[in-house]
Amino acid sequence: MKTQANIPDVKPFHVNLRSISKVIATAALAAVIAFPAAARPAPDGFADLAEKLLPSVVNISTTQVTKKRERGPEVPQFPPGSPFEEFFKDFFDRNRPDGPPRKSTSLGSGFIIDASGYIVTNHHVIEDADEVTVILHDDTNLKAKIVGRDTKTDLALLKVEPKKPLTAVPWGDSDKVRVGDWIVAIGNPFGLGGTVTAGIISALKRDINSGPYDSYLQTDASINRGNSGGPMFSLKGEVIGVNTAIYSPSGGSIGIGFAIPATQAKLVIDQLRQFGRTKRGWLGVRIQTVTDQIAESLEMGKARGALVAGVTEAGPAEKGGIKSGDVIVSFDGKPIEEMRDLPRVVAETPIDKPVAVKVIRNGKPVEVKVRVGELPEDVKERKSSGVEDKSSLQMLGLTLTPLNDALLETYKLDSRAKGVLVTDVKEGSAGKKAGLQPGDLILEVAPDTVANPQEFKDKVDKAKEAKRKTVLLLTERKKVRQFIVLPVS
Repeated sequence: MKTQANIPDVKPFHVNLRSISKVIATAALAAVIAFPAAARPAPDGFADLAEKLLPSVVNISTTQVTKKRERGPEVPQFPPGSPFEEFFKDFFDRNRPDGPPRKSTSLGSGFIIDASGYIVTNHHVIEDADEVTVILHDDTNLKAKIVGRDTKTDLALLKVEPKKPLTAVPWGDSDKVRVGDWIVAIGNPFGLGGTVTAGIISALKRDINSGPYDSYLQTDASINRGNSGGPMFSLKGEVIGVNTAIYSPSGGSIGIGFAIPATQAKLVIDQLRQFGRTKRGWLGVRIQTVTDQIAESLEMGKARGALVAGVTEAGPAEKGGIKSGDVIVSFDGKPIEEMRDLPRVVAETPIDKPVAVKVIRNGKPVEVKVRVGELPEDVKERKSSGVEDKSSLQMLGLTLTPLNDALLETYKLDSRAKGVLVTDVKEGSAGKKAGLQPGDLILEVAPDTVANPQEFKDKVDKAKEAKRKTVLLLTERKKVRQFIVLPVS
């Protein structure tokens, strides 16, 4: 006997195709409005691209001659006919002080930028090398000459003499790269030879504290030891970066690799090819970060730009009218959002080029014209002399004293030092909270210089009358200048 389950009353459903089409069209339109730029589809594969690019990537082998030891190890004594006698004899013969020099080798990567034989790699790949050998994709070995190198960006340019034109690759525009873009890396990890990996751009403008011009591209593509100096390609087959560093507690890839952007690398390589060295732009300023407190003290609103803590005497900045206390917010039409943007932008500017520099001075925008100089190898800050002797005073937990010969000797200050000397800081005071220490020099209550304690007091009193909560001090400690915000209310 059949039993019927309790089934709810089901009514027939009539499909209206015209209504459904309207619904689908409306939903599609809404999706386009909500997501105007759909993500690019992932590539079906990288085989065609890899086949095209592999001949342009090279392996680099370097050889360093190890110095002879002053004293060699002593050969142990073995019974006549011992099987170890011959083995140890060969070993100790190779390590004798008067024996031939030993050679050590290291491996890296590079890529061809000119069919005549110009090759880019990292400086650390060929550092201290006595011999450099470039190994082409077809296993041809060519001795390489080092055309030039730059330690600040970790780049180097090599030249080989091939018997036939090589396969070169073009530079791409790394400024157009976006987070999430696909990339391909090719190199020589662990000496394995042409190895292709793929990933995406994970981040832009990374600062890993490796140099003054850090602005790395970050990727999750597998980059390991031996990939250094190899190219990072866009899907167009253009070099958009030079693989340089990895973050790895273990020494292997964990998906955090860094590449020098092509726009930065190309400028350096072009200079190395033309001059054998770099020629960077120079402004002649000492700068520091603009904090929220400093921005408030300068009445400039949002914290941005680079604060000028010092100006080199007779340098391009001083000649152009840039002053200590200015905040540089634009250089040659390029916005300076953070302090670290300025050194890179200035360095990439052609020497002798007149540029417009926008600064915030006393809360107001000012534009000055500066002719960019050439960065000297060793820039030293100079200071002018001249100190007027006034009496000491105590204020805001600070004991301020005029400079004299005895104090210069006690605090080991330069004989040309200027400003007001901090000789004591009271615990829990405004001065202590601001980070001042005995031995510090106060050069300015921005934007005005102070030559004695009374001038300091006058400037602070004036700020209090204007109902300002803080003042900005330009200080110097061990010849390093920086701005400090001092609460006065």
